[in-house]
Amino acid sequence: MSGLRKEKWSTRFSGRLSRGDALLQLAILGLLSGLLTGGVILVFRAAIEWPLGYFLPGGDSEAFEQLGAWARVLLPLVGAVMLGLFLSRLAAADRRVGVAHVMHRLNYHQGYITLRSALIQFAVGVGTVVTGQSAGREGPAVHLGAAVSSLMGQWMRLPNNSIRTLVACGVAGAISASFNTPIAGVIFAMEVVMMEYTIAVFTPVILAAVSAGVLTQAVYGADPAFQVPLLAMYSLWELPWILVIAAVIGVAAAGFIHLVDTLSRYESRPVFLRLLLAGCFAVPFALLVPEVMGIGYDTVNRTFHGQIALSALLVVGVAKLLVTGVTVGLGMPSSIIGPTLVSGAALGGAMGLVGAWYAPEGASSVGFYAMLGMGAMMGAVLQAPLAALMALLELTHNPNIILPGMLAITVASLVTSEVFGKKSVFLSVLKTQGFSYQSSPVAQALRRVAVPAIMELSMQSVSRQLDREAVEQVLAAKPKWLLITGSSGAPVALMLTADLVRYLEETETPGDGGEAEVPPPAIDLLDIPAKRRDVAPVSFQATLEEALNLFESSQAEALYVCQRSIYGSARSTGIVLKEDIDSYYRYRAP
Repeated sequence: MSGLRKEKWSTRFSGRLSRGDALLQLAILGLLSGLLTGGVILVFRAAIEWPLGYFLPGGDSEAFEQLGAWARVLLPLVGAVMLGLFLSRLAAADRRVGVAHVMHRLNYHQGYITLRSALIQFAVGVGTVVTGQSAGREGPAVHLGAAVSSLMGQWMRLPNNSIRTLVACGVAGAISASFNTPIAGVIFAMEVVMMEYTIAVFTPVILAAVSAGVLTQAVYGADPAFQVPLLAMYSLWELPWILVIAAVIGVAAAGFIHLVDTLSRYESRPVFLRLLLAGCFAVPFALLVPEVMGIGYDTVNRTFHGQIALSALLVVGVAKLLVTGVTVGLGMPSSIIGPTLVSGAALGGAMGLVGAWYAPEGASSVGFYAMLGMGAMMGAVLQAPLAALMALLELTHNPNIILPGMLAITVASLVTSEVFGKKSVFLSVLKTQGFSYQSSPVAQALRRVAVPAIMELSMQSVSRQLDREAVEQVLAAKPKWLLITGSSGAPVALMLTADLVRYLEETETPGDGGEAEVPPPAIDLLDIPAKRRDVAPVSFQATLEEALNLFESSQAEALYVCQRSIYGSARSTGIVLKEDIDSYYRYRAP
């Protein structure tokens, strides 16, 4: 394909995507995003499991409990020192990783994530798990999936509304590949990261989750992340106890969010000292409660099968939550999702054992309560009840979990948000960093569409000075707008072609003496009587939200759409007025 044909095809493809409802194009992009995300997650998991399988006893990548005492002491401490030295060489902005960083890039940078950010996340994501920190692989996986999808969109020069959709595809693919839960991946992307539901976005996000899941199943098999036995609620009389468990989980989740939020306020302190302190704090727990080390999915599986005693479950549940909250709050680049699942399962299992001790005839299995605790903790910490419920359903493959799961997740989320006033842990982290997450209906509607969808194409760029021949050529093209360029070649004003025509008619009309006024040989478009508008450039890829913000920041009265060719040169392709954006939102926005 020649360069010119490639550029025309790219322009047509981007133009369709700018409307936000090009389902076929978005579906293709979703499939590609899922495949890329699945491939990256496979590499990421291999980078974690290979070294752990090499030096942990029995080749088990989660057997930190079988290490000797000195190894359990030195591993997290040395790891914290190494991570601290690495992060101290980076700028503060480069240290931000994980789900909160993806949400920040979506809200402030239209989903643009850099390759540098992805490489840093890969390195620290592997480093935290391999060195036995209380961490998971889900947060880094979300960051990596979002980054590779965003980079694909940037490379293809897609409009920014499509790049936002691709980020959601990467998030869904990452969760699907990590847990083998494609539906939960879709809901997580929409509920936690995007914080909106749109029909047009569902199609590519679903395809991304499916393609990423298929790719990882081809390598790891179709089994979910946990080995879940057959679970069912024994009796409806257990519902009051489930309410109690949900309330306890909600309190624990609120405490965890508060701990992370409080310690995150020390972000201005040297990162090396903060991570050294985090490593020192983790050492006694690693020595006495080694289950807090690493991902901890082996502990969850043992809890499901009733292989851990009540006292041990309570200690593991509290310790995992405490260590994760302190280390993450101090700046350890660990994933939050995995540790909260482990803690929720342990606390839920412990409460199940307590209930079975009081009423052994009418109690369900420990695994049943552990599963409810895991879902309740996930829903409360992330404030994502639907994603937590879908995860429960897909992990158990058992519809009997739906009713008690809905109750436990909803109550725990309400206790955390309404009783203690806590938002999602990711929103709390962003707020501590000085950022907010705008998700108003107006912002959501304007983010779904790019400027090519509403720009006025009947426009021609002209120089300020026009001779008679140039005027005739301009009028023959019949443009609606004239974009006037200055001596430097940059646009300086916008006027209606009708104003030029009116000026020509007035100067050619006979005066009182019966003789027509002869127009000057050259016409200065900035000097003739006309209503001219101040202009500012807007990118061809920009969303309507970006265009509206540009109107407010630049005080411009019109925006000219600037599109760069594959060779790097820029040209003006259309005009956007503020009233065009208002008209779209009022009459055309879904």
